[in-house]
Amino acid sequence: MAFTIGDLSREFGVSLRTLRFYEDKQLLNPKRQGPHRIYSRRDRARLKLVLMGKKVGFSLTEIKEMLDLYDLKDGQAVQLKVALDKFTRQIEVLKQQKSEIERAIEELSRTLAVVDGMLRDREAEAREAAG
Repeated sequence: MAFTIGDLSREFGVSLRTLRFYEDKQLLNPKRQGPHRIYSRRDRARLKLVLMGKKVGFSLTEIKEMLDLYDLKDGQAVQLKVALDKFTRQIEVLKQQKSEIERAIEELSRTLAVVDGMLRDREAEAREAAG
């Protein structure tokens, strides 16, 4: 089965420019038919993995490294080991970021309560002065 650049753009909600960028980064390798790009099932699968990898915080370089391991023809054992290691490390990075975000939300919520209280006091003082 073959896909056009427009097919993949619509299916995955990415711009044509993004697909061309991924091609420049050698993440996708469409065939050319004249001026047209024809993407294979393999390109579609790789695009799906690229987008998933970006969503969970991997860089394009890391994604390319993992995708390129598929081409080793070793029964994917090396690729699976590398992926397992990268996924484990990325989970730790995301957990750390989650913890930092939770702390920031708590701090901002406390500050919000203080500022809200100060504003209510000022408004009450203004009403008393006016009334």
